[in-house]
Amino acid sequence: MQKNVLILDFGSQYTQLIARRVRELNIYCEIHPFNKLPEDLSVFKAAILSGSPFSCRNPEAPKPDLTKIKGKIPLLGVCFGAQFMAHNYGGKVDSSNTREFGRANLSFIKDGELFFKNILEQSQVWMSHSDSIKDLPEHFTRIASTADVLNAAYKIDGEDTYGIQFHPEVYHSTDGAQLLENFLVKIAQVPQSWTPSAFVDMTVSELKEKIGTDKVILGLSGGVDSTVAATLLHKAIGKNLHCIFVNNGLLRKNEFDSVLDQYKDMGLNVKGVDATDRFMDALKGISDPEKKRKAIGNSFIEVFDDESSLVEDATFLAQGTIYPDVIESISVNGPSATIKSHHNVGGLPDFMKLKVVEPLRMLFKDEVRRVGAEMGIDQKLLGRHPFPGPGLAIRILGDITLEKVRVLQEVDAIFIDALREWHLYDKVWQAGAILLPVDSVGVMGDERTYEKVVALRAVESTDGMTADWVDLPHKFLQKVSNQIINRVKGVNRVVYDISSKPPATIEWE
Repeated sequence: MQKNVLILDFGSQYTQLIARRVRELNIYCEIHPFNKLPEDLSVFKAAILSGSPFSCRNPEAPKPDLTKIKGKIPLLGVCFGAQFMAHNYGGKVDSSNTREFGRANLSFIKDGELFFKNILEQSQVWMSHSDSIKDLPEHFTRIASTADVLNAAYKIDGEDTYGIQFHPEVYHSTDGAQLLENFLVKIAQVPQSWTPSAFVDMTVSELKEKIGTDKVILGLSGGVDSTVAATLLHKAIGKNLHCIFVNNGLLRKNEFDSVLDQYKDMGLNVKGVDATDRFMDALKGISDPEKKRKAIGNSFIEVFDDESSLVEDATFLAQGTIYPDVIESISVNGPSATIKSHHNVGGLPDFMKLKVVEPLRMLFKDEVRRVGAEMGIDQKLLGRHPFPGPGLAIRILGDITLEKVRVLQEVDAIFIDALREWHLYDKVWQAGAILLPVDSVGVMGDERTYEKVVALRAVESTDGMTADWVDLPHKFLQKVSNQIINRVKGVNRVVYDISSKPPATIEWE
């Protein structure tokens, strides 16, 4: 795996966006916790220090050891990263006299700086900090300012080490991509070789070397991630890949049969397993979302363990884990909290003798789609909305019953079918319905009803790390609401979720 850029995470909400912007330059990068540096730093050609919710003056603030990085490879500190270096090497960082949040414009750029090549004064940048660098240390040179921030950017003399107090990774920094390109391509001279074609060639080669002639069990879901993972593995090991599609009883309406049909022409060896009863038994009486996820994850493992015993010499379990799953499941010593566990992330229990292989572990969702397109996977399949591994269990708030699943499947089918009918499906990143543990008074005919409330959710995103709600046409929502209430017995009220991520997550649980 090429490891061109190291991003050290100090818990900033924007760290993943830095990685996204670097990948968009066709440059491979990895995020690592600030206190867990990779053992071999020689493989990295540049490093970036992220922002942080901490003040660098706080005794509890992260204190990275940069001795093996600073001065050795080009280094860029963003916001907290810049302030930490200034503070740590003898400068003065203090509370700002004015709130430095939001848009600002560069009022000064030092002439001849390659770091700011093709970026003009008055370029808009995005500030998000309460501290400010008041005095630079010796051998630090100011190279940019805004009206309110004197030391908006600096360079350390004799090193390719830079610090900026704004965020180039966010949309509102209009020349942010140019600045990152200047740093990574012009200064650090990192090759722009991270392409779908290169990833396919490299990954297939690595899988062949890792797996050899062993057999692999892969859990297919019908979604983009597992399908792309299966196709990569099929390229690498052919008939030694054994795909299993499990019906956990929590799929969309008629999904078990339709997914099996879609794989018939792809050359994959796929077996369908109906384990509805096992999953329902495991979920009985459980309402807590984390406990539901764990019960479902454990049940999947049990099913795969049973199935792997039927495949002679199976030694690997493949999963369609992608980078946001990994990031959301890792806690970075306090600054970054674990948002939710992911049933694809982590090792397997001791009783299961399989080793895990995750060919997509370092890809964002849009990168997975581009890799799939490179391998010729049908665009309709690649355009399919993400669907959570735990299925409808985390869209049913509270305990799970077959009747609740039936109700939600009907509601979900009406919503998704209508999105397709109105040609809105491809404009939405992910959509679904949520069954709420709320009974609502209604009137049908001349009778009073006391039935369930469902929430509809549709978001737009590029990678799932951030998302915004989609402003669906009111007439569309009106029609869908009427269809749901008229056709689905047990539902008498429909609401629409207009929350963004952050602060909300895409799924309700």
